Amino acid sequence: MLTTAGGSGAQTRAIAARVLDAVLHRGRSLKAELAASLPALRDPRDRALVEAICFAVLRQPLRYERTLEAWMPRPPSARDGELRALLYVGLAQLDPLRLPEHAAVASTVEAARALGHPHQAGLVNALLRRAQRDGLPALDPTHSHWPSWLRGRLRRDWPEHYAAILAASALPPPMWLRVNALREPVQAYRARLAEAGIEALAGPGAALRLEQAMPVAALPGFDEGLVSVQDLSAQQVADALAPAPGARVLDACAAPGGKSAHLLERDPQLRLTALDIDAARLRRVEDTLRRLGLSERAVLRAADAAEPAAWWDGRAFDAIVLDAPCSATGIVRRQPDVVLHRRETDLAALVGLQARLLDALWTTLAPGGTLLYATCSILQDENEHQVRAFLERTADARVEPLDARYGHDREVGRQRLPGEDGGDGFFYARLRRAPPG
Repeated sequence: MLTTAGGSGAQTRAIAARVLDAVLHRGRSLKAELAASLPALRDPRDRALVEAICFAVLRQPLRYERTLEAWMPRPPSARDGELRALLYVGLAQLDPLRLPEHAAVASTVEAARALGHPHQAGLVNALLRRAQRDGLPALDPTHSHWPSWLRGRLRRDWPEHYAAILAASALPPPMWLRVNALREPVQAYRARLAEAGIEALAGPGAALRLEQAMPVAALPGFDEGLVSVQDLSAQQVADALAPAPGARVLDACAAPGGKSAHLLERDPQLRLTALDIDAARLRRVEDTLRRLGLSERAVLRAADAAEPAAWWDGRAFDAIVLDAPCSATGIVRRQPDVVLHRRETDLAALVGLQARLLDALWTTLAPGGTLLYATCSILQDENEHQVRAFLERTADARVEPLDARYGHDREVGRQRLPGEDGGDGFFYARLRRAPPG
């Protein structure tokens, strides 16, 4: 549960406002801004509060914008971005975060002074008092901050699910855990959570679901490698690939390492190569595997998966995971700023990259081997259309069926939409390379 305890309440709200101003009005990345700003707060509770406020605002920024338009004859413009962002901070604390009202209002008013807006402190106080009294105006979930071109694609691809996708993408997700089956049975770890006062619901396989997110430091045995944080949809990549025991497997776009780790946890004999184009991100894979006690069982390579001549030793893989770079439209609830920065030209570039990766990696797959193509996108151009185009140009590629655990049947794969079964939006296609002749 969030609290306002610890450190300066005004400083916490001021930092949240600066982060939001940078993301909403100057096109910055939420992840980068938080990484730069949070170290200024020593108390973990304050850092958690800044994150919670920023995520709450960015999941529904249009809601707060419309509130100011309804209540103010001349709302602050983007030129007054810091003040505008601070008002969003105040409103989000009241709804949806429902923090103690007195502390939320008082600290936000004080933050206006700390940010150099002392003359607007009365305005901030008046607006937040009105929000306490009247609540925020309702907003139709289809009135979304997603750019119009992206909403058009969404409506075209999922006309019957359009409103539900936008609504689910504006809600906070559950926290999914993956128990390290090499260290402890799932039910034993669930009992360990219960002893720590943490309620968890059992999911499929090694998955446990927490309704409220918490710092990983609060999870029993996290540092010792008993458990990892990984969304249900991402966990099911290993299930969909289902490599044979002892198989030689490639994780082609491996960072941050959750899928590589899950595959190794499932099979102590697996021979895994983890590849990523970004050496810095590959170090995160190394850190993940080391924490879980798996680092000696994987070969890590920093290389471009689309250029096998630069990294492949010529020995074919039995199975390949291609969790391809994509628009991330299935994980907006986890990365709410992604749709603010996405451009239509980005999509064409991503579709081209996905095709190059599929073609290149197919040459490294053994006859009879399996390639799992996956994305955290819900756009058909990146998913079923991409796979159909690959099948048309690849004579020895065959689709293998996946069952209903993986979402809606799209004939060449399965699509889970955001929030379904509590998981992120995700696409899976299982492709078999036919033997010669």
